[in-house]
Amino acid sequence: MLKELSAQAVAAGVLAAVVGFASSFAVILRGLAAMGADQAQAASGLMAASMAMGLGGVVLSLRTRQPVSVAWSTPGAALLASTGAIGSGFGAAVGAFLTANALIVLAGLWRPLGRAVAAIPAPLANAMLAGVLLGLCLAPVRAVAAMPGLALPVVLTWALVARVKRLYAVPAAAALALALIAGTVHFHSGTVPWPAPVLVTPRILPSALIGIALPLFIVTMASQNIPGIAVLHANGFRPPPGPLFRTTGLFGLLAAPFGSHAVNLAAITAAMCAGPEAHPDPQRRYWAATVAGLTYVVFGLLAGVVTAAATAAPPLLIEAVAGLALLGAFAAALMAALGDPSSREAAVICFLVTGSGVTFLGIGGAAWGLIAGGAVLALGRWRGVSSAPAREGAR
Repeated sequence: MLKELSAQAVAAGVLAAVVGFASSFAVILRGLAAMGADQAQAASGLMAASMAMGLGGVVLSLRTRQPVSVAWSTPGAALLASTGAIGSGFGAAVGAFLTANALIVLAGLWRPLGRAVAAIPAPLANAMLAGVLLGLCLAPVRAVAAMPGLALPVVLTWALVARVKRLYAVPAAAALALALIAGTVHFHSGTVPWPAPVLVTPRILPSALIGIALPLFIVTMASQNIPGIAVLHANGFRPPPGPLFRTTGLFGLLAAPFGSHAVNLAAITAAMCAGPEAHPDPQRRYWAATVAGLTYVVFGLLAGVVTAAATAAPPLLIEAVAGLALLGAFAAALMAALGDPSSREAAVICFLVTGSGVTFLGIGGAAWGLIAGGAVLALGRWRGVSSAPAREGAR
């Protein structure tokens, strides 16, 4: 097995991990903070998520001998940021995290559940995702207006690097943001700790299950796991999806009590590890995903430093970096949501309700957006069916 390891695969794996971590850690921290996590709990959650996706990628890649990359759910973290805490502190969120990961395991064990998620109309799923991402995608604009000296260089760096190599734009912006934070914020001794796992007692609340767990499960499956399978297929790899879902869900379950929200199959970094850039021989590309997983484990040990820096920074600057990381996903989701004229009105309703961030009966906007959009879509289809006999009779 070690004979198949190559320098090219090592380089591709390390690069994939750097891009995956640097481009989205700000989203993870923002989401955990919105759920009520303090600095120690957020550092623990970031570490647990990084460890879970790292070890999950190593296990799946070595077991299948295919480049199966695992990542944390970036859209899921954006969902948390847009939803906010739903009572009873961070423990209620952890209870929702456990439930969402249990549903992912169940989707891998019971095919009808996976098919049910895939059966959600694509315009509504994409509209909900776009609504979830809207708030954070507006953060760069707000940050430039509020703190141009810090935010404008970050945004300009992102724009300039994107013209050369879009893949490196967000990591470059995040690196500059951290450098600016280090140069302008004074860290007191003892404020940059090594990460320590913080065990959080979960609380199971119906409102958290409906408002957090169910949308988190849907977003993770629809925007991460299913596209992750598609990326593998596009590169000629066809592992059975059930075991992949079960394994990522299991690692998510193990990490959730320590503050991790969800891990899943990767999409963008999966393409880096599964493509010819990792190695000309497809049979040797699994090492790229394995090395990426090991690198994520190393990054998990730096979670305390990263969290302390992010906590010391102006929150709006961290939100701006998170928003830059999500612009591509927001644009793709919005285009997919509004592409079909027959479902456009329902998708717009779903997008607006979700993006409003409204909380009613303890349930967040993502769930209400899906309900509202689904109701409008069903009404439109019912009216179309009911009017068909009248048109036939008129003839």
